[in-house]
Amino acid sequence: MKYMIASDIHGSAYYCREMLRQFEAEHADRLILLGDILYHGPRNDLPRDYAPKEVIAMLSPLAKTILCVRGNCDTEVDQMVLPFPILADYALLESEGHMIFLTHGHHFHAEALPPLCPGDVLLHGHTHVPLCTAKDGITVLNPGSVSIPKEGSPHSYIALENGAFTWKMLDGSCYHTWRLGEAAQDFAGEFPSES
Repeated sequence: MKYMIASDIHGSAYYCREMLRQFEAEHADRLILLGDILYHGPRNDLPRDYAPKEVIAMLSPLAKTILCVRGNCDTEVDQMVLPFPILADYALLESEGHMIFLTHGHHFHAEALPPLCPGDVLLHGHTHVPLCTAKDGITVLNPGSVSIPKEGSPHSYIALENGAFTWKMLDGSCYHTWRLGEAAQDFAGEFPSES
């Protein structure tokens, strides 16, 4: 099974459209959203083409394909307008014999790990910065943000297939790959520029 993993859309119709274009191009079976879907949040500027109602209309037809966890900007009001569950704080996924803990990242992250075993993976968004690092035997991954990337990182997502996590820009170009069972390859601050 192939997954596309994205985070922090923050109500941007433009970047949601670009994300879904890549979802189709990836031929992924499931779309995993790591929270902060509709609201831009008080700490962020408005993203390009901020239009939460358009984001709702784009994501709703994919309700049976989406697995989502709650971000710090997601609320019960958002759940009322989205036809897929968004209010779980975490979800678990298994790939190639490894446990992957999916969460937004405002509670669990590299400095506050959930109860995981060495070799497991913590996959979160929230910081808007892509990440691949190890902490206490746990690999911590972040796809970055679809709409509001920070620290010079690109608008990005992760494709997961056969135990390989591939960080990609929204044009589909790959800029980092890490495989389950390998040592984490930290690439902090080494991001490609977008054209």
